[in-house]
Amino acid sequence: MAPDPGLFRLRVSLRAVVGIGLAVTLSEVAGLSLPASITGGLAALLALFTVADPTVRGQALTTALLPVVGLPVLALATALHGMPPLRDGTWLVVIFCGVYARRWGPRGHALGIFAFMMFFTTQFLHAVPGQLPQLYAALALSLAASSMVRFGVWCIERRTPLPAAPAPLDGRGLARPATRQAFQATAACAFALFAGQLLSHDRWYWAVGTAWWIFVNTASRGETLIRGFRRVVGTVTGIVAGLLIAVPLHGAAAPTAALVAVCVFGIFYTAAPSYSWMMFFVTVMAGLLYGLLGVLHPGLLGLRFAETGIGALGAALAVALILPITTHTVTDRWVERALHAVQGCTAAAARRLAGDTQADPAPRAAELEALLGRVRMALAPLVHPLNPMRARKVRARQILALLDDCARETRGLAAVAADPDASHDARLTAACRRVETAMESLVGAVPERTPTAHPATPGHHPGAEQALAHLHGLERALVALATPLRGSRLMSV
Repeated sequence: MAPDPGLFRLRVSLRAVVGIGLAVTLSEVAGLSLPASITGGLAALLALFTVADPTVRGQALTTALLPVVGLPVLALATALHGMPPLRDGTWLVVIFCGVYARRWGPRGHALGIFAFMMFFTTQFLHAVPGQLPQLYAALALSLAASSMVRFGVWCIERRTPLPAAPAPLDGRGLARPATRQAFQATAACAFALFAGQLLSHDRWYWAVGTAWWIFVNTASRGETLIRGFRRVVGTVTGIVAGLLIAVPLHGAAAPTAALVAVCVFGIFYTAAPSYSWMMFFVTVMAGLLYGLLGVLHPGLLGLRFAETGIGALGAALAVALILPITTHTVTDRWVERALHAVQGCTAAAARRLAGDTQADPAPRAAELEALLGRVRMALAPLVHPLNPMRARKVRARQILALLDDCARETRGLAAVAADPDASHDARLTAACRRVETAMESLVGAVPERTPTAHPATPGHHPGAEQALAHLHGLERALVALATPLRGSRLMSV
């Protein structure tokens, strides 16, 4: 029921079903084995799910680079299949590098996930070196098929470009969140690996997969803990559904394929609004795939739950004990970046209204929307229903509400500035100065200053009246933000 402007999530989800379906069909037609077809289907799913560059050209380049990291990892993982100690150590190295690569933005993020999942897939399928040629063939066919659908037959992003993802938080050495997370994720996966093997010598990798995915798209201790909770909830409900759906099918090909397609749609459609729902569909799909492989039984689904619990526990211990990144630290930095985007948009709009046709506030307004999405993720642990600290929850909600007010007024200001009939009003300069003063009280000196009014400027204009209303609303929201932002360390989770 989450909003879907322009039906974008619906179109992306349907395209994923088509692309992955075509990839698996080509693998089957080519006479490849069932494990190879499953590998190809997962590769196509990852290519469509994780590649999120803001431009079509960037997406195509990242997709082309997936085999560069995927093929060597597949070869390494299959070669080490019979050497558990060396296999485990190598996987931990892959995990560290995969998380560390997130410092390079969406491309590093996608390549890191793909490398990890290729290693995971060999454990899932118990692949050996003799299967490598078929795995390579399936990977090549599937990436080609999914790319043909994504960039040729159904290129949604050519008409609706993806918003540029905010650049990762910077820093040097251990001050960089990506570096800290690399150590945290590696420690969590090491715990999951050894504890998971104590529970099961055959399905231990589910614990490692759980620990890894809990760290995807998180940046603080609070975010990671909430994501772990949601993963467990999604897994439990998915196991219940698997008992009712996947087990009775006994791996029947036609109904299983149809239900896998439904799960693929559900994974893509629910990923953005609900991690729990996404994990529900992932768990059901995993049960269906085990049914195809002929190894599904109720006990296996129970083991899946236990391994998930181990992985979630490993992630919780890692973020608490290994170079912890507090919610306070992360949220402060994202809020500061969002406020700078507000000020940049305001300054650009003021210049545009003053007659500078080169000034364009629209890109800064779009940047603000992306940053607000990141702020909401950072504050999610504080506004979660299970958070017992009511005062912090109230302050966090105030911050979110006031930032939404800032975004609304900024969008309105940018829209007025885009009107070619709008002209400069001497009052706009004063209003912009007040906005800058309010901004400086929150984040310090602003990077851009409002231009000085020209002495010959007219006094009133309808477009300027609207701009003034938005500037006054923006000033009120910024002044009101001072109280919750300067409160006690409400976000030190």
